[in-house]
Amino acid sequence: MDFISTRGKVEKTGFIRTFLMGLGDDGGLMLPTDIPAVPQEVFKQWEQLSYRDLMLEIFSYFTNGEIPREELKQLIDESYSGFRSPEVTPVKQIHDSLYVLELFHGPTFAFKDIALQFMGNLYSYVSRKENEIINILGATSGDTGAAAIQGVRGKEGIRICILHPHQKVSKVQELQMTTVDDENVLNLSVHGNFDDCQRIIKELFADVEYKNKYHLRAINSINFVRILAQTVYYFYAYFQISRRTQAEKISFSVPTGNFGNIFSAYLAKRMGLPIHRLVLATNENNILERFVKEGVYRPGDFRVTHSPSMDIQIASNFERYLYYLLDQNQEKVTSLMQQFQSEGQIVIDPQLLKKVQSDFSAHGVKNEECLQIISKYSGEYDYLADPHTACGIAAYEACCDKDEVCVTLATAHPAKFNESIQLCDISQKFPAEIQALFDKPQHMTVVENSKQEVAEQLKRFF
Repeated sequence: MDFISTRGKVEKTGFIRTFLMGLGDDGGLMLPTDIPAVPQEVFKQWEQLSYRDLMLEIFSYFTNGEIPREELKQLIDESYSGFRSPEVTPVKQIHDSLYVLELFHGPTFAFKDIALQFMGNLYSYVSRKENEIINILGATSGDTGAAAIQGVRGKEGIRICILHPHQKVSKVQELQMTTVDDENVLNLSVHGNFDDCQRIIKELFADVEYKNKYHLRAINSINFVRILAQTVYYFYAYFQISRRTQAEKISFSVPTGNFGNIFSAYLAKRMGLPIHRLVLATNENNILERFVKEGVYRPGDFRVTHSPSMDIQIASNFERYLYYLLDQNQEKVTSLMQQFQSEGQIVIDPQLLKKVQSDFSAHGVKNEECLQIISKYSGEYDYLADPHTACGIAAYEACCDKDEVCVTLATAHPAKFNESIQLCDISQKFPAEIQALFDKPQHMTVVENSKQEVAEQLKRFF
């Protein structure tokens, strides 16, 4: 299998080079030339597999044998050996038609661990095998940074710099990043919001000369391997629910700000997983909801919400979906992205909007609605949801019919967002690993919202 860019100006390349490239050298996002259609008889074989074995089978469709099967299996086993649940992503029933897929049993209590523990090990593997210098650069709205740092801290041949928006992540998220005191870790706290951090990252990666000089590698969901790693848990959850319920309609409600998590579900569906409905859950920074409902992709006024990991106005993975919406026409994708760059919006015609609405339902959750859901499900079902998970549940309630079973993604442990939980008059006990963070010193550098200043910091670090 070859990989190409959504903008068509990158030569076809293999799995490992795609992984190392991250953002396409033409500014586009990397995708396989063809998404494999998995036969239904293979799904039958996969239904009984453990999470790790299922991941091995799915990745084998994409790696072209560039990683020998036994070595890939070892990478996968190493990546999930430290998870608190042997299932990796356990599925819990809330009531007859609602299940929660818990994605927070990794080291930093967030769904980002699932992809980034694997990617950290894969970067280490490539560094050893190819004698590659690995300098990882990423932006975070909170969870990606901690998970990425945890995945590579202390590893020989790898350095990592993470940008986060200054004082716009939860306290636990900040502590998980900034209490790491390893020589190969640099935390930059940027005066601005996540979109500013992401813009700086994209500009640095788009400067191919700079990118190659400093051997920059991506950990954000612009990296296709992260998308692929997240696809696995949709298959796993679907098989779990199918075995338990014999349900004919199984849907997923996905809290998402950067479009990466729900694009992973979309990829699973294109591979043949018979997902009934994909519900896109967002918050008051609802550019994605407006696109699904109105066909207009245009940032609005930035809002601070109870679900800060989704406080995003420009969704970096949106271009991947646009590529398929436009029938894989790379010239059209390039033109529309250039239009977005110059005009600040993309507007699609009614025919394309119908296609979008056949692919997704969407619901933007207001701050008060988010807190109401946390209180309701704690009181009625004895299930404490973090605010992002609550957005997913709210979207399920708004979009799903009574005759379908829905799996809502629990993207983080509620202890990571205690500020929101306390607003619901709910007290929770922190896991010991999180409680210990409050007694540790922090290590970070506060910088202005400036590509040049960030570049200078990287020059000194790398």
